[in-house]
Amino acid sequence: MQSTVVPTTYSRTNPFQAKVLKNVNLNGAGSKKETRHLELSLKGSDLSYVPGDCLGIIPENDPQLVASLLDAMKWDAELPVVVGKQGETLPLKEALAGYFEITLLTKKMLQQAVEFTDNEELKKLAADANQLKEYAEGRDLLDMLQAFGPWKASAQEIVSLLRKMPPRLYSIASSIAANPEEVHLTIGAVRYTANGRERKGVCSVQCAERLQEGDTLPVFIQQNKHFNLPESQEKDIIMVGPGTGIAPFRSFIQERAVNKAAGRAWLFFGDQHSTTDFLYQSELEGYQKNGALTRVDVAFSRDSEQKVYVQHKMQENSKELFAWLENGAYFYVCGDKQYMAKDVHNTLIDVIEKEGSLTREAAEAYLIAMQEQGRYQRDVY
Repeated sequence: MQSTVVPTTYSRTNPFQAKVLKNVNLNGAGSKKETRHLELSLKGSDLSYVPGDCLGIIPENDPQLVASLLDAMKWDAELPVVVGKQGETLPLKEALAGYFEITLLTKKMLQQAVEFTDNEELKKLAADANQLKEYAEGRDLLDMLQAFGPWKASAQEIVSLLRKMPPRLYSIASSIAANPEEVHLTIGAVRYTANGRERKGVCSVQCAERLQEGDTLPVFIQQNKHFNLPESQEKDIIMVGPGTGIAPFRSFIQERAVNKAAGRAWLFFGDQHSTTDFLYQSELEGYQKNGALTRVDVAFSRDSEQKVYVQHKMQENSKELFAWLENGAYFYVCGDKQYMAKDVHNTLIDVIEKEGSLTREAAEAYLIAMQEQGRYQRDVY
């Protein structure tokens, strides 16, 4: 008989149960946002990371959503269902809570669900790829089950349509040199209403609403080879991170403060209101006092008539920004890919074009050259 060796290396497939040391809301009273600062213990894990890396979390679904599914389908919570390729079983409630992804619909799921119902509407929908994609947007398993019944399928057949819960990755917001055996995160709680129901981000709302100090969270380290501090501590760094995009830059600044790096550091930060949404304000002011942070430029979009964003602050300081780039500074962007990162990218080309007296093409080539030298790095999502 083969003896099974318990692996001691923690990974995506064997996550470490990290104890929650601290879980606080960084936003002030009256803010429209909720951003959690989470401190987790890595004690006894042998896990390590460098600034720029991510932490993976294996989340759990909202118990209320699981209860609604069981109720809607009149399913037995204790019924064993097969999960995974090896034929392991879990009680249905447990499988829905922690094993399967239940908050997303895919085209494939909807198409496969057709065989379990006589519902004409679903058949029509499944025949049109565009409509199918549109329907799946912002809806989940409960929506599908409530809309297209009656179902002639067992709980097992329905859960067989689901995919395994993927881990959620977050930029690490701490330096291990500054916080030995700890890892910190900055997580914005995602809540919105779609198709007449309240929706909640699986992992972010678990952290915001259900995770108490002393609880544990299954985690692993995910390296990020394309988002790192310069090897030389003499180099200047420019960091653009509005909202939760500040996370990796807190890690960068902490690391450079511990190492007493000679290079200068410039942070652009933005959010809605300065009084309630200036994340890590007193920490950043402390770093400015002790010289670990050379300058901070902030943009609070809802504090003025005209909305001001980080790219506007870049434009205001274009001369100095270009001088830093000419001096070999590294430029980093973290945060929203859809809007912010695009605006910052285009503004950066504007700055290079204007201050370098270059053509648009030459300014774009300048930025491409920076990218090839590893001096323009993005962590966008």
